[in-house]
Amino acid sequence: MTIKEVKDKISKDTTVFTVGGFRPENTIQESWIGKVSAYKGDETIPTDKNGELMFPLAQIYIPNLPFIHPKISNTKILTVFISNEYPECFEKMGENWIIREYENLEDITIKDLSNPKSFIKQFPLKAEKKQDCPIWDGGGLSSEMEDEILELENNGEIESYYDIADFHQYEHKIGGFPSYCQSGIGIDEGFGDGFEFVFQITSDEKINLNVIDSGSLMFAKNDQTNEWSLYYDFY
Repeated sequence: MTIKEVKDKISKDTTVFTVGGFRPENTIQESWIGKVSAYKGDETIPTDKNGELMFPLAQIYIPNLPFIHPKISNTKILTVFISNEYPECFEKMGENWIIREYENLEDITIKDLSNPKSFIKQFPLKAEKKQDCPIWDGGGLSSEMEDEILELENNGEIESYYDIADFHQYEHKIGGFPSYCQSGIGIDEGFGDGFEFVFQITSDEKINLNVIDSGSLMFAKNDQTNEWSLYYDFY
């Protein structure tokens, strides 16, 4: 393969979120970090295994995103909550983290709820479509593509993989590839059988979120069971 062919082969569309920098309109069609206002009538902020309120982490309005991951194509709003005590990687959803998906906005009630103990700052999110590529070590490259890239290196056409893959998106995003800090686990099988990486929330000084040590919370979904899987790593 040529350099361009490899670059085209490894790239994926992704929605990348910019935090703040504009005045929100406070409508249901907006996405937020650090804030959740969409609930069913009987829902509130969930509690963790210790009975403490979780932190509202994100609320994503899906229909107006420039790129929508196929595994959430039927979802109108997705909300995320996490405990102050981080769950274990691949821990089942429920006791320390929760994702709620809503396919029908008629069931949604806007509630002004917050956790006074949450240190995550609230900001609206601006969505932009970009191209994303995997990191080298376990980031999602197939063995065949690794061989193609190594051949380009051996032939002297490139010095390293990152001569090609110079557009990995490390921000909060939907789609694309996970932003691993350590050796990665891939994007599919590593999250569990039938799961596929869907989105990530990353450490961000602006919102006062530090995942252990500059890590990212990476979420994958199994569309056969509708279960979610959570993995994170850090420096």
